Amino acid sequence: LAVAVRLPDGTITVDKKPIKSIMQKVPFLKLPILRGVVAFFESMVIGIQTLMYSAQFFDIEDEEGSAPSKFDLWLEKVAGDKLKDYILYFSMILSLFIGVGLFMLLPTALVGMVKRLTTNSIVFNLVEGGVRLSIFVIYIWAISKMKDIQRVFQYHGAEHKTIFCYENGEELTVENVRKNPRLHPRCGTSFLLIVMVVSILLFALLPMYDEWWKRMLTRLALLPLVAGVSYEILKWAGKNLANPFVAATCKPGMWLQKLTTREPDDAQIEVAICALKNVLSDNREDDRWS
Repeated sequence: LAVAVRLPDGTITVDKKPIKSIMQKVPFLKLPILRGVVAFFESMVIGIQTLMYSAQFFDIEDEEGSAPSKFDLWLEKVAGDKLKDYILYFSMILSLFIGVGLFMLLPTALVGMVKRLTTNSIVFNLVEGGVRLSIFVIYIWAISKMKDIQRVFQYHGAEHKTIFCYENGEELTVENVRKNPRLHPRCGTSFLLIVMVVSILLFALLPMYDEWWKRMLTRLALLPLVAGVSYEILKWAGKNLANPFVAATCKPGMWLQKLTTREPDDAQIEVAICALKNVLSDNREDDRWS
């Protein structure tokens, strides 16, 4: 794992370390479906750790440079060196709750009124899925308007361009990277869209419970299965991009990436190149998508 960060003085620092998945210690977790669940949660942990690492290089103060509040001092005194770890786990748990609440529970609650219009469980669950997908797209569109998020999305674009450059066998230079596309078929955005579609199809088969809490519990219980199935679909698609049918089914995910990526500047491309170079194997065969 390599994390490259552009410091305020313009230099780039890199944190590089070996990383092992729990799947290496528990072989049966490598089985299809299960590996997708593990990869989903491990990716989330790594993502939050990465954000925490990059944040430590920037002192966040208000314009007047005010001293830390009494609450900040109390937290530091109570938690000590473990403060960042506590923040990391709290952020991860909070993100899970917000994600589940916004994209799973809220749609379930909103479509409760549809019960009066239909007794068909498939229709009812498909309407709920449509609401969920709409909330997801609106959410992505809304945050894409935020200035800080737009900068994050520029780095996302730099990542895609750099990966494309490497996969095309070109030298990793700013000039070569810049000319590559910013939309990539194996993007995490595509994975999220697949998750949404799989959940709609899977949840459509569930009974139309009258109690809202039963509907919520059944959807929460099936979340690991949704993540696992979605991972297998993305993995299969990544190996069969030359297939016209696969290419066509990847289009919606590519369209959504127009919201989650932006064209990067040269400085951002330099950071992406630095990060990628630090995780490449000496044996190019190790990097094949398989």
